[in-house]
Amino acid sequence: MSIDFYPPRRNVPFVRLIQTLTPMVACWGFQMDLEVEYESLNQLIALRHDRVLLLPNHPTFHDAIAIFLLSGRLGQAFYYLGAYEQLQSKLGRFFQAIGCYSVRRGLADRPSIIQTMELLAQPGCHLVIFPEGGCSFQNDIVTPFRAGAVQLAFQAMNRMVKQGDAPPDLYAVPVSIKYRYTQDMTVAIEKLLTQLEQKLEMPTRLGNYERLRAIAEKLLIQLEQEYGMKIDSTLSWDHRIKTLKAYVLQSCEQQYGLTSAATDLDRERVYRVLNATLTKTGPLEFGLPTDLPWSVEFVQRSIRRVLNFDAMYDGYVAENPTIERFMDTLTRLEREVFNIDQPFPKGHRLVTIKIGTPVNLKDSFAAFQTNKIATVDQMTQTIQRSVQSNLDLLNQSR
Repeated sequence: MSIDFYPPRRNVPFVRLIQTLTPMVACWGFQMDLEVEYESLNQLIALRHDRVLLLPNHPTFHDAIAIFLLSGRLGQAFYYLGAYEQLQSKLGRFFQAIGCYSVRRGLADRPSIIQTMELLAQPGCHLVIFPEGGCSFQNDIVTPFRAGAVQLAFQAMNRMVKQGDAPPDLYAVPVSIKYRYTQDMTVAIEKLLTQLEQKLEMPTRLGNYERLRAIAEKLLIQLEQEYGMKIDSTLSWDHRIKTLKAYVLQSCEQQYGLTSAATDLDRERVYRVLNATLTKTGPLEFGLPTDLPWSVEFVQRSIRRVLNFDAMYDGYVAENPTIERFMDTLTRLEREVFNIDQPFPKGHRLVTIKIGTPVNLKDSFAAFQTNKIATVDQMTQTIQRSVQSNLDLLNQSR
């Protein structure tokens, strides 16, 4: 029997138990430890009894663990908006017990929307939503925030006002998450570079950065060939990557008769396609006139490639040659070459969380009533800039 929505079934005593165990599990199982400065903790402690919407960046698959560690430091139980696929997994009941509930990304998921507004109406609720909509695989740069979280917060306030209440305090809190490797990564980098070269049947070059670029170029050519695209080495990598992503997106949409607007974010389009592969029987008979096998599995793999390389651009490592950026890129390549969704961490990391200045949405509620779209967009951009600004500060403090 298919379940359309998984509500939170938070068990606070169970949450407390898991909070005591998570630091050890995170260290030994996921090779990560949490660092939070006192100023950030104090900002959240001051909001302990308020309605709070926590809006973190999402650089890795382990960010929810980092936020859960933060909740343990505070001695609080949060709620979490999670991907439907996670709640559908074997660990779904566990996630529900610690406060997670589901959302079908790319759809107007009405049960999830209602649940979000109901939670934000509860006094003292702390709700975590990742506004990037998925992993960016970038350790120090945020991708565009989706406006849905802020919009739902304003809508929850509006519902309470219509019921006769005064506009309540509801704080949107920027949360910056950044990882740093705490050990020498030379051996791990050499091992992964060699594995990628062997898999792609490439010779080993001198210099890790040169090897990284050679692997990326070989993979780009392979993907262009796989999708029957013309290979023009005179064009920049950025142009070729952008063209490839656009072609894959449009092709996958056409297989299911989907259309998109020019303003739609790539992630939104990706999630619509993924939902179509789960809810429809298969690609349409009038698919693209190509020899490509547009099966459900091929569409799903193709569309996930778009997410993997969503924010990828030439020079990402060169403009700020940190170990973390090098590993960001290696991880993307590893995911593609070995078809691994979540590669295991290659070394121990210290995850630092920095809290930005909380924004009381009540102060903008009158503006929201006058111009909803503009107010939501402005507030979303304000939160995004704050998250990026604090990431920049964390980068400078290395």
